[in-house]
Amino acid sequence: MSSCLDAAIPETTRHATSRFRPAIHFTARDTWLNDPNGLVYYGGLYHLFFQNNPYGSVWGNMSWGHATSRDLLHWTEHPVAIACDEEEDIFSGSVVVDHGNTSGFGTADHPALVAIYTSAYKAASEHHGTQAQSLAYSTDAGMTWRKYDGNPVLSRNSAHFRDPKVFRYQGERGAGWIMVAVEAQHQKVVLYRSDDLKSWEFLSDFGPANADQGEWECPDLFPLMVDGDPDNTKWVLIVNVNPGAVAGGSGGQYFVGTFDGVRFVPDAGSLAAPAGVSALDDPAAAAAALQQCLWLDWGRDCYASVSFSDAPDGRRIIIGWMNNWDYANQLPTAPWRSSMTLARELRLTEINGSARLIQQPVLPPARAEEAVHAVIGQMDAVAFDLRDSAFRLPDAVPGSAHIIEAEILTGSASHVAFHLFGDSEGSAGTLLTYHAAANQLVLDRRLSGNTGFHEKFPSVEAAPLVLEDGALKLQIVVDHCSVEVFAQDGKVVLTDLVFPEEGHTGNRLTVSGGQATIRTLTVTALN
Repeated sequence: MSSCLDAAIPETTRHATSRFRPAIHFTARDTWLNDPNGLVYYGGLYHLFFQNNPYGSVWGNMSWGHATSRDLLHWTEHPVAIACDEEEDIFSGSVVVDHGNTSGFGTADHPALVAIYTSAYKAASEHHGTQAQSLAYSTDAGMTWRKYDGNPVLSRNSAHFRDPKVFRYQGERGAGWIMVAVEAQHQKVVLYRSDDLKSWEFLSDFGPANADQGEWECPDLFPLMVDGDPDNTKWVLIVNVNPGAVAGGSGGQYFVGTFDGVRFVPDAGSLAAPAGVSALDDPAAAAAALQQCLWLDWGRDCYASVSFSDAPDGRRIIIGWMNNWDYANQLPTAPWRSSMTLARELRLTEINGSARLIQQPVLPPARAEEAVHAVIGQMDAVAFDLRDSAFRLPDAVPGSAHIIEAEILTGSASHVAFHLFGDSEGSAGTLLTYHAAANQLVLDRRLSGNTGFHEKFPSVEAAPLVLEDGALKLQIVVDHCSVEVFAQDGKVVLTDLVFPEEGHTGNRLTVSGGQATIRTLTVTALN
């Protein structure tokens, strides 16, 4: 790894792969990024801090980059917020608004923003070889930051204690700060409490559970009402895991349960996979166990998802890193590498007696004013049928993302498929298919374009999917190098990166093995 002090910032040059840069997903201007950090809403802005290498396009020199947005779609990148130095790298963490000035870093009238981050200590530090939690604070609305002189504020003398998510909690002991962090290689979430963000007391731990074969990272814990009922509130614990996710490599699982200010207890319906099932000893059993876990995303490229603090109107909004550690450093883009997922709003709904997350992308509220390329029918309009045939959709447009929204009665059809970023012959592209016999939604990127940069990139992802009154409901966000699928109103989500060949812009819908009824089909272009 290069030193934080001796590396040079690369020049910004237009590269042949600039055509892959997303239209509506955040990327750093000319450097590497990974985990979203310190997501917070303050002063009318959403602040996205993120793991960033200010000196290159591969992982290293970990610092906190910074970007802001008013709508979660248009982002302004700012200078590095919290920089690594000769003693520490700045790993993941969170930001809170210290409204009560409990830390003493601000005032009652002008609260400080306080970052709680992981110090990954280097050889020059007396804490070398450990990871511990530290503070930095901002008194100018997040634009500049100062590290606390008393760092670290919490250490376990552990090499893998990281990723603190901190939130305010009102309980029997009054108001206080709760920290949710991980002992990554022990697959444990550890919880602490503080009155002032500086002194912390241990509360409890949770895990291992469900997907427990990789490191646990980037936890989050928050309450949500079930189906909007204030008398039925559950707590959601997100735990990202790498490797060992359902699609391979990196991914995010979650648990639903209760939290009493001390301990998180999962509902019985959240505990699905027996602990300790090894893919080496019994691959089939391990794969079956992973299928029973609760996954934020069934694709290959959604990791380290965490939520915003202080989001307006009590909304719970998450953003993830759209990548996978299996091949993250080899993505065929330059000088930038990696992007974030779209922001997604979370809700809880009851499914078969258990609370489950649904996710919906944060998109412009009035897309009718955007450039609408094709609108075929509405819910109350005359539908049309397809039997063993194809329907051409608008081509992908450079500089725009496409939102494809469809409701399809699958009828007697065995397969309903969207072919994305295809060639003129229809033999190449990304294939999203509903398989009726298997009740699965399958995303196949083996022929999606440039797949040869890493042996694990060509892949097929599958998610279980239950039709609702015979209807398949899809919202597909297609950007220059990604496909995000929100099925059945967000009950099933699939995210994959793709790198289409130049000129492969064709999109179409096909029905095979019978007849399906297209009730609605809308394609919207967003710049």
